[in-house]
Amino acid sequence: MNISFDVNQMTATKVEHIGGINRVAGQNKVAEAGEVSGRKGAFETYLLDAVSKMNEQQVQVSSLQKQIVTDPDSVDIHDVTIAMAKAQSSMSLAKTVIDRIVSGWTELSQNR
Repeated sequence: MNISFDVNQMTATKVEHIGGINRVAGQNKVAEAGEVSGRKGAFETYLLDAVSKMNEQQVQVSSLQKQIVTDPDSVDIHDVTIAMAKAQSSMSLAKTVIDRIVSGWTELSQNR
């Protein structure tokens, strides 16, 4: 079964889905694949930033835990508890996102 379509007839509801059109100084230029709002690799950048922030939260919790053991009067236990909850939440979210990406990739590769 062969499916053919004309790319010029396709319309996008969101620019981020297929690139879209950049309007600069009256020019209509179709964005390249992976370019969103003038930035190449936006998904990669977003993903790396999210992982970096999650890592910072884990490091912060680790340092707070060490500090509460060595000098309990300098740290409020509530700050440690809140930091641990944030770190746990971000770790859980990261695990869920990674699982969804892997399952989506598996589905895509099986459909080819």
